Amino acid sequence: MPKSDVHESPLPTPHPLDGASVLVTGGTGSFGKAFIRHVLDHLNPRRVIVFSRDELKQYECRQLFGNDPRLRWFIGDIRDRDRLHRALHDVDYVVHAAALKQVDTGEYNPFEFIKTNVLGSQNVVEASIDAGVKKVVALSTDKASSPINLYGATKLTADKIFILGNNYASSYDTRFSVVRYGNVTGSRGSIIPKWKAMAERGEPLGITDMRCTRFLITLPQAVQMVLDTFELMQGGELLVPHIPSHKVVDLAKAVAPDASFVDIGLRPGEKLHEEMISPEEGRRAVSIRDGKYYVIEPENPQWGYKPIMDAVPVPDGFHCASDKNDIWYDADDLRQVLESGI
Repeated sequence: MPKSDVHESPLPTPHPLDGASVLVTGGTGSFGKAFIRHVLDHLNPRRVIVFSRDELKQYECRQLFGNDPRLRWFIGDIRDRDRLHRALHDVDYVVHAAALKQVDTGEYNPFEFIKTNVLGSQNVVEASIDAGVKKVVALSTDKASSPINLYGATKLTADKIFILGNNYASSYDTRFSVVRYGNVTGSRGSIIPKWKAMAERGEPLGITDMRCTRFLITLPQAVQMVLDTFELMQGGELLVPHIPSHKVVDLAKAVAPDASFVDIGLRPGEKLHEEMISPEEGRRAVSIRDGKYYVIEPENPQWGYKPIMDAVPVPDGFHCASDKNDIWYDADDLRQVLESGI
């Protein structure tokens, strides 16, 4: 039979998490639940392990996901390396989302933040190498760039631990990368529910300085960013999304248009404007995927890292800060985001 002149379209490349065993530290948090839901619905993993400390949150999470046979539930703390070793048996990929995150809490409990965010991150790196995990993606925060508070300092240290952990893993198969993004709409601990409750009581909304600006990302965007990172990472990349900025007062207007506002001043350790790439990091930053992401490439990598193909260098002196952004949401844009439910 003669060959057809019609060229068949190539089959789509399966995602690395298809058919894989995946562990999520901090899996009962806002990101963890959204990530697990997406992976179960769209990627059909062999197994998803939810690793977290709180048995009540795990119980509530089990009710949310039902009796999906692909799920496994591990009570454990990333401070406990032995428990991590047990949980990581036969795991292919890890998403590290566990952390202590409240800025003001960190100012009064610094030792606890160091134990979880720094020493716990070291445990994840070492246990992942020992277990033969293929890839680990760690979640960071804009507060890790040029940090001024204890939380940001611990997350910057964690970023360095994961990036430089590739040196320890250079003779193994395990690779580590980091994603860094700003405030997430709908996440646990968000100011939005608090503002809504205050507006319902007729109280003025407290704004921590009317000049404040922040970055904004939705949970689906954060989930997709982590999935994209698993696909493109060699190990050592720090990915930053190109996302909008907004004025905090505009977010308050979007939440409660008829409410009044009161300036309560910055809390301890809080910045007026957030930053995701410092000028020093900008020297190593490139833009990829038509400007969707920036990548801070590693300095002096010893694990076989190669410059990203088709990456576009950023301009000299590049600095990614929430008050210097080229994309902005006003109150109407923010209201649409909130009404969309994402």
